[in-house]
Amino acid sequence: MSEVTPLADLAQADQRIGLAFAAPPAKTAPMSSFRMPQSLNARLGVETGEAVFRHELLEEQAQSLGRAGRKVEAALVALAAHEGEQRAAAVKTAADAVWEFLVQREVMGLRDRNAVVAEYRIPREVMARIGAR
Repeated sequence: MSEVTPLADLAQADQRIGLAFAAPPAKTAPMSSFRMPQSLNARLGVETGEAVFRHELLEEQAQSLGRAGRKVEAALVALAAHEGEQRAAAVKTAADAVWEFLVQREVMGLRDRNAVVAEYRIPREVMARIGAR
């Protein structure tokens, strides 16, 4: 009869009760002392403190831009509802909101003002008030 090692006994016992058993490889390669190239971190999705911070910063910028956009929409709705003497105050409020929104967009690198004017249908009197051409 052949000599049976304890590891082989476990494998045979596992096979009898239906468990799959994979013996470890006979030889394992020694671990490398080199670290992973830093250029691979971004591709492999390794999150660093800086990556988490950048994600939170972008999230805050998006929320801020959304708030400014809603403020512009509300100011333009109020402007459309006002006529007469109250219109001048509504134009000033709308111009302030549009100016803040455009500045926020420019800080984020979004410089196409014409798309904003077309999307929000900003009246010429509001654009003239902020000094835009």
